[in-house]
Amino acid sequence: MNFNHYILCFSIICLPSCAWVETTKEGKEVSLVKLFNVSNCSKLGTTNVSVTHKIGIITRGDETVTEELVIVAKNSAAKRGGDSIVANGPVVEGKMSFDIYKCGK
Repeated sequence: MNFNHYILCFSIICLPSCAWVETTKEGKEVSLVKLFNVSNCSKLGTTNVSVTHKIGIITRGDETVTEELVIVAKNSAAKRGGDSIVANGPVVEGKMSFDIYKCGK
């Protein structure tokens, strides 16, 4: 095996752990909380988010996919004026739903 094959193999092994989504400045102000934390908050709506969970035959790590889904949901909530999100269920094939809340002033 030549050097290029080693690089290709290493890249494929590391690929599932790569995070490709970044939190926006506004998204950093949004918190992922449990439902009981938003009892005194206003619900603004729901966001359905998705990220790539499989690249060819390679399935990305569950933790990485979940982390990216939360980032996308936080960014979405910030755009809609929310400051808190609550997950509505588990990750299913790179997709997840979150309720958006406004709890602060």
